[in-house]
Amino acid sequence: MRLEKAQTGVVVARAIHTLDGVILLPAGTRLTQEHKEKLRNHGITEIFIDDPYSEGLSIPELIKEEVITDVKAQVKQLMTSPSVKVSVDEKKVGQIVETLISKILENDNIVATLGDVRSIDEYTFSHSVNVCVISLVTGIGIGLKDDDLRELGTGALLHDIGKLMVDEAILNKPTTLLSTEYEEVKKHTRYGYDLLRDSGNFSKMVCEIALSHHERLDGSGYPQKLRSSDIQLPARIVAIADVYDALTTDRVYRKKMMPHDVLDYMLSLGGKHFDKNLLDAFVRHIAYYPVGTAVILNSGEKGLVSEYNPYFPNRPVVRVVIDENGHSLKSYREVDLSQKLEYRVVAIWDI
Repeated sequence: MRLEKAQTGVVVARAIHTLDGVILLPAGTRLTQEHKEKLRNHGITEIFIDDPYSEGLSIPELIKEEVITDVKAQVKQLMTSPSVKVSVDEKKVGQIVETLISKILENDNIVATLGDVRSIDEYTFSHSVNVCVISLVTGIGIGLKDDDLRELGTGALLHDIGKLMVDEAILNKPTTLLSTEYEEVKKHTRYGYDLLRDSGNFSKMVCEIALSHHERLDGSGYPQKLRSSDIQLPARIVAIADVYDALTTDRVYRKKMMPHDVLDYMLSLGGKHFDKNLLDAFVRHIAYYPVGTAVILNSGEKGLVSEYNPYFPNRPVVRVVIDENGHSLKSYREVDLSQKLEYRVVAIWDI
């Protein structure tokens, strides 16, 4: 739930902490106005709350929350090291990527939801890890293995490393960038390429991912305006993951979009900005409506997504908890939209 819409007195369902290990609010806390202010000051815009409708609902985790949090903390430590602008610790990066690959491959059904609570202030570190996870999931989906997968994961984790050389005031500017400022931001691809190349420990492909993840199939990207197959496959994968995570995350200058809206938007650009085959593989492993999403059906009934359907991403199983007249049901019922074709999701609602 968005923090701004959370009423005081609601119970926090998951602990909220910084990547430095500081617990801002433990699970089970009853939210007060002071708590809300504290979270705002730390850049937290969303929280998980306990509510009567989601009791017993199991939200699947591709990678356990504590593992992801630890990895993000390691990435923060790596990227805030005084020496990182001179040389990137290849061994540490390799360990992080190996951890993520092994955890993903432990799953029989690989679907990334990435529904963690993130701080706007720690966007860079969370974004790097999320793009790595999404890229790895897509890579696994198309059959990449071993060194190819490790190379993809490494490039994805470090795709934005060049932003360390861009003025933070520009990166965090809450209003529209001037053309000169935007041109400086675009230089992060070249900065990242040079840093990784000069570190001497990374493959040419890893450096290429940092350079080319903003290229687009139709030549409208940067920095080289490459087209279609001139863009290396791993860079095309990271381009998809980068846009998806960026648009589904709150930033200082805009609010996030819902996953299904972002997926619809990206699918509309298949073959133009993004490789359509890779986009299809990506969509098969990303939850259109993540479990727990509160939805409104065309019948007027409201419910929560209780099960994701990888074969029909926009037709999940919905736990109906409110009838068409706005009355809470004494006992909920499950509606499988892939079987009940007369039903469809028409909107999202705030519990």
